[in-house]
Amino acid sequence: MPAVIRNKPSAKNKGKQGGKKKLALKFTIDCTHPVEDGILDVADFEKFLNQRIKVDGKLNNMEKKVTVVRTKSKITVNSEIEFSKRSLKYLTKKYLKKNNLRDW
Repeated sequence: MPAVIRNKPSAKNKGKQGGKKKLALKFTIDCTHPVEDGILDVADFEKFLNQRIKVDGKLNNMEKKVTVVRTKSKITVNSEIEFSKRSLKYLTKKYLKKNNLRDW
């Protein structure tokens, strides 16, 4: 299974007024080994994530709040709202099961 790595969130204050902290989460899914073995197609996996990630309980509601970016064999998910690593793991397992790759 590809590794899901969570980078520490960075919080920034908006001036001296003490406004709400801006939440920035960054998750990286490293698919190098499955791609090198020819098992996984990263472009298809990115498309799957874009279709299946829910924001506020709705599909295709990502707008600018959640972005999915692919660079070679890594997928990075950036979120400005609360987003769980568990949901990414769930979607990754669902993709692998759908393509009969869960055994690897």
